[in-house]
Amino acid sequence: HLNEMKLALMRTEQYAQTALKAIQIENLKEDLILEPCDLGELCQEVIRKQALPFILKKLQLNFTPFHQPVITDRKWLGFILEQLLSNALKYTPEGGKISIFLEGETNLVIADTGIGIAPEDLPRVFEKGFTGNNGRMDKKATGIGLYLCRRVTNLLGHTISIASEPGVGTQ
Repeated sequence: HLNEMKLALMRTEQYAQTALKAIQIENLKEDLILEPCDLGELCQEVIRKQALPFILKKLQLNFTPFHQPVITDRKWLGFILEQLLSNALKYTPEGGKISIFLEGETNLVIADTGIGIAPEDLPRVFEKGFTGNNGRMDKKATGIGLYLCRRVTNLLGHTISIASEPGVGTQ
């Protein structure tokens, strides 16, 4: 039960961090520090933080370390990656797989073999407060994580997109 308690504490901390980021986003431009960052190293840090859910759910991780310099705010891009990986972990059933890879030189992909998103929900997943069918079933979704991801990526000059198929997974 110790690992389950650690996982619950980790989730609580993550929800608290998301709430704080939602407040900070109003003055985000003042907080941004754009500088060179190694995207591959940042991915490794985020993966290490999420090791426990991978272990407890017996999920396979497909990640080959890479080095890709980007100009970004390391703290805020780390927040985005944590949100996206957290969603992949939440909606991927036990024994599934999560892949993180670089497509070309500029597109980072986080792909899972999770439950997927209904086609009618896809156009709205980045809207503030939208939880969709999966969020209503989960009853813990807030509809704020992907909204914050979109807002922050826009302010950083990055882009974010989503593709999903129910029963197959999400990228």
